[in-house]
Amino acid sequence: MTTTGPSPAAAPPLGDVVPCVVQAAGVPVSALAAAVPRPRVVVVALHGGAATSAYYDHPGHPRLSLLRTGTALGFTVLALDRPGYGSSAGHTRGMERPERRVEVAYAAVEALLAGRSRGAGVFLVAHSIGCELAVRMAADERGADLLGVELAGTGTQHNPPALRLMEEWRRNAARRPTGRRMRDLIWYPADAYPPDVYGGARIGSPAPAYEGDVVRTWTEDFPRLAARVRVPLRFTLGAHEQVWRSGPTALADIGSLFTASPRVVVDEQAGAGHNTSIGRTATAYHLKVLSFVEECALAARPQRTEGGTR
Repeated sequence: MTTTGPSPAAAPPLGDVVPCVVQAAGVPVSALAAAVPRPRVVVVALHGGAATSAYYDHPGHPRLSLLRTGTALGFTVLALDRPGYGSSAGHTRGMERPERRVEVAYAAVEALLAGRSRGAGVFLVAHSIGCELAVRMAADERGADLLGVELAGTGTQHNPPALRLMEEWRRNAARRPTGRRMRDLIWYPADAYPPDVYGGARIGSPAPAYEGDVVRTWTEDFPRLAARVRVPLRFTLGAHEQVWRSGPTALADIGSLFTASPRVVVDEQAGAGHNTSIGRTATAYHLKVLSFVEECALAARPQRTEGGTR
């Protein structure tokens, strides 16, 4: 394993965010790691499209960082650059196959955690198109060992303006919906973000070609995969979500897809747009997510009575 930070056995000091690169199923995978010596849980975060792992630790805004908030509360947090991003951008052969992406992601988590404590287990957090990978990981047979999953900024029905852009994309696979129309959807409303965060210039990245297929098939794949998730599930949409149909009915509809999950919680994040982890309400959102993670950790521990463990 190759890292640009400390060795896996020497966890970074509390709150430090360290860039790492590990070999995962033959692919170099980059990540941001914020570790504590004895974590309650390991949280693995998966960014959305055209972004990097810095989505969860935006430069210049430590208070909005999931990694820094997580370590302050006793969690180790790993933000992966998903397959086709960061160090794996030049290693996309075979990544059009979902099972290959799942294999690489699980291998990256194992490599990053080699020699480290996992606490009560591993919990997945994902945003937007990153939810595709998280749901596939949870639906995989290895997913039964996860503590739980948080999904944000996805769905089964696009809002009409987004749907029109998706239809344009389907008619011409070589053309991605870009420019002001897409920006207005993803970054609405502008005042939900600090000025230097709006637009995502400091965390942006070219998206791998396979994501075009993910976008075209996701609304069909999502319900099928959701029914195979067997761990607790939390789902969030921003109150100002423009890409996906939102509101109480949409939240309830998504929650109903997870028929095998022992617990499903849906939530609307007040004040947030599509990008829930880098807006002004990111701290509020992350605290709610980590509260759910804590509940999953407590549920996973043996119950204790006055007479001992039962």
